[in-house]
Amino acid sequence: MRIAMIGGGYVGLVSGACLADIGNDIVIVESDPRRYAALCQGRMPIYEPGLEALVSANTQAGRLRFDNQLQSALRGVDAVFLAVGTPSRRGDGHADLTHVFSAAEQVAAALDSPVVLVTKSTVPVGTGRRLAERMLELRPDLRIEIASNPEFLREGNAIEDFMRPDRVVIGTESARARAVLGEIYRPLELPADALRFTGLESAELIKYAANAFLAMKITFINEMADLCEKVGANVRDVGHGIGLDRRIGPKFLEPGPGYGGSCFPKDTQALMRIAQEAGAPLRLVETVVSVNDARKAGMAGRIIANCGGSVRGKQVALLGLTFKPDTDDMRDAPALSIVDRLIAEGAHVRAFDPVGMGQARPLLPENVHYCRDVMEAVDGADALVVVTEWDAFRSISPEWLRTAMRGKVVVDLRNIFDAEAMQRAGFSYHSIGRPAVHPVARSHPMPLRQSAAVNGAQPLPMS
Repeated sequence: MRIAMIGGGYVGLVSGACLADIGNDIVIVESDPRRYAALCQGRMPIYEPGLEALVSANTQAGRLRFDNQLQSALRGVDAVFLAVGTPSRRGDGHADLTHVFSAAEQVAAALDSPVVLVTKSTVPVGTGRRLAERMLELRPDLRIEIASNPEFLREGNAIEDFMRPDRVVIGTESARARAVLGEIYRPLELPADALRFTGLESAELIKYAANAFLAMKITFINEMADLCEKVGANVRDVGHGIGLDRRIGPKFLEPGPGYGGSCFPKDTQALMRIAQEAGAPLRLVETVVSVNDARKAGMAGRIIANCGGSVRGKQVALLGLTFKPDTDDMRDAPALSIVDRLIAEGAHVRAFDPVGMGQARPLLPENVHYCRDVMEAVDGADALVVVTEWDAFRSISPEWLRTAMRGKVVVDLRNIFDAEAMQRAGFSYHSIGRPAVHPVARSHPMPLRQSAAVNGAQPLPMS
């Protein structure tokens, strides 16, 4: 099938590359000059594991190309996917549909043949109906069918999610749209129950409901973690114990500093507004949003308390800045509020993230020191804070860490370290939903050595 993907951002680029990989002829239309130039040169504007190789393979095979002109891009296409941004509208939390309708209107003006117009962007319930009415106004001479095909891509796992999806949801009342989209996804060889055809409104709501439910699950385990700390339970045992129930499942039951990213914050806000305007307020979702906002805001206070009540003049090493590993996405990342508060309280922040520092720089205070690796970040630190659970951080040796740091405080917001090992290494170790541990008295002091970040001769020791 011949497909035009409007938007070369995260959803458009990943979806376009994957659709090309399963045999479709894809053109990705990108209007931003810098992003368009980067794509034409084979440079990815986002970080996603495996994406650069996938794009390269399919451009070389002739199944994927990029364009910045709608007229040429839309010639002879069977379907047009709208994959433009729908950020939260400033002031009220509604999804901003400016880009969606602007793109749709430009598409309508440029079309020379009938197409299926598909919303891939996350849009509020009723958007498909409004698009159908608008297309009829603009092009009464042309048959433009409307469909909703929400994406369910996890950043860091997006290619796998697209190629082996739990489900593909297609909302439409058009037999032609159903046939075209069914043919587009046919090469995935989905089980019969994984390809779900619904009405427009149902498809639009499925996306919001799914994200809200997952956000609720994260918020639940975060609150359970707080309770565990008060009563002496271990949240890891609690999460594992309830996750074994097949009705609940183990995913999204790891506590942390609160959810962030490009989807959960804006989608829960938008769903709240949709429900309020429909006269069916979602009290659970409203509470999830409120609790998560408070949690992110309170993380810096937890760090400060664990540092003895003050971080003024102290060197604090932060490992991880992005909202989750395997992405460079800083949108609504807990690190934003954490760093702002630590800097305001007088801390000297030294940060390292494997891929996210470029995105973080314009969002964080200018006096954050960005480090080239873990060794530079922790060298001489009074306290270490783990903000993002990158795999590379999990294997750091507590014994090595003790020799590299000046202080003995570790605040692990992702529970990546073994508490007993940190205790044996002499740390005052604080994690989420687990009892704090304090240094074991030593009969002989641990010898200190110059860190590898200073002498540059030794690799990072791992456990």
